[in-house]
Amino acid sequence: MIDPDTIVVVSGLPRSGTSMMMQMIEAGGMDVLTDGLRTADEDNLKGYFEYENVKALKSDRNWLPEARGKAVKIISELLKYLPETHTYRIIFMRRDLEEVLASQDRMLVRRGVQPGGQAENAEIARVFRRHLQQTEAWLSGRPGFRTLYAEHRQILADPAREAARVNAFLDHRLDEAAMAASVDGSLYRQRR
Repeated sequence: MIDPDTIVVVSGLPRSGTSMMMQMIEAGGMDVLTDGLRTADEDNLKGYFEYENVKALKSDRNWLPEARGKAVKIISELLKYLPETHTYRIIFMRRDLEEVLASQDRMLVRRGVQPGGQAENAEIARVFRRHLQQTEAWLSGRPGFRTLYAEHRQILADPAREAARVNAFLDHRLDEAAMAASVDGSLYRQRR
């Protein structure tokens, strides 16, 4: 049984499916730490599931006790600031980098910002690949951190199977059918 003081962290690159995973976990019956400040919009029709204090994790960790026994979304760049004074179950979302970049570009266009071109995206993809390799290596060496890697495409292809994997990782605490039912394949708009 998962320790009630354990913090469940949903992580990955921005636009990698972290909101979808938070939605699954909440549908399965786990409490999620969010503040509702960033509301649903055209880019995340079911919401972002964010907690504003996470952005200051490097300098302020006083809120972490609030996350015990809950799931909280923390982008991969901030994971290195998690103190080893807690135990964590990390669900790390993976998504094809071309899809991540296309999704980010589409979001920028909707916000009236011109996205970068192919050369800029190629450089961003290179930086993201290096960051992901470093993050995965860092996670593998941390005591108190257990990690499950979840593939965005696999969740959309077989939500029941992936819900079962996540539920097993979280010690069978969640309603798998509700988790799977929360996945909306029509929202998979940036496909490669």
